[in-house]
Amino acid sequence: MTDNVYGFHNTDLGHAVDPAGSSQTSNTLKRSLDLFGAVCGLLLLTPLFVILAAAIKVTSKGPVLFKQNRHGLDGKTFKAYKFRSMYVDQCDQSGVRQTVKDDPRITPIGRFLRKSNFDELPQLLNVLKGEMSLVGPRPHVPGMLANGLPYEQFDPRYQLRHRVKPGITGLAQVNGFRGETKTAHAASMRLYYDLKYIEVRSIFLDVKIIVSTVIQEFFGGKGY
Repeated sequence: MTDNVYGFHNTDLGHAVDPAGSSQTSNTLKRSLDLFGAVCGLLLLTPLFVILAAAIKVTSKGPVLFKQNRHGLDGKTFKAYKFRSMYVDQCDQSGVRQTVKDDPRITPIGRFLRKSNFDELPQLLNVLKGEMSLVGPRPHVPGMLANGLPYEQFDPRYQLRHRVKPGITGLAQVNGFRGETKTAHAASMRLYYDLKYIEVRSIFLDVKIIVSTVIQEFFGGKGY
C-alpha cells in the first residue's frame, strides 16, 4: 500500500512502533509549534467563538461546551473540549455510541459545526494546557468500538497510538478516515495511519497535515 498523499509506503506495523522525532529537540519544536498555533488560533478565532457560542445558546438549551473523557498520552484520560452539537438530553457522555449520518441527536447548529469541524476548535485549549497537540492520533473515548469490538480487542496494536499526545487533526483524518469505525476496513485504516504518523512524524509533516486539514475540513468539510 502506498500513501498517495504523503508518498510513503506501508510497512509491517506488527512490531512495536518507535516514535520518530522523539529527541528533546524535536519535542521542543513540536511543543513550540503547538503553543504558537494554539495562541494564534484562539486570538484570531475569538470573534467566531463568540458567534458560535451565541448560536448554540439561542438554538438549544444547555452549556456551550461539551466536555468528555478521552485517552491522552500513555493512555491517561483528560477532559476534551468541544462545542456542544447535540441536544443535552441526548448527549452520550461515554462517546461509545458513535455519531452517524443524519443523527437525530444533533442540533441544527450542531450539523454545521460537525460538517465544518468547528466543533473541535475548543480543543485549542487542550493544546494550550499540554493535554493535546495540534497534530496526532485523534483522542478516543475509553471503550472506543471498532467493527463492533473494543478497539484493543479488534487490534492488539491499538495501545501503541497512545505513545504520543493526541491531536486535533491527524494523518488518518486528512486521508479520509474520520468518523465511524463500524467496518473492519475503516477501523484498520484509521489505526494504520495513526501508527504510521508515530513512525514518521516530523514538524514538516505536522505543517502539511495542518494545511491539508484547513483546506479539506474548514473549506470543504464532510463531517457529520
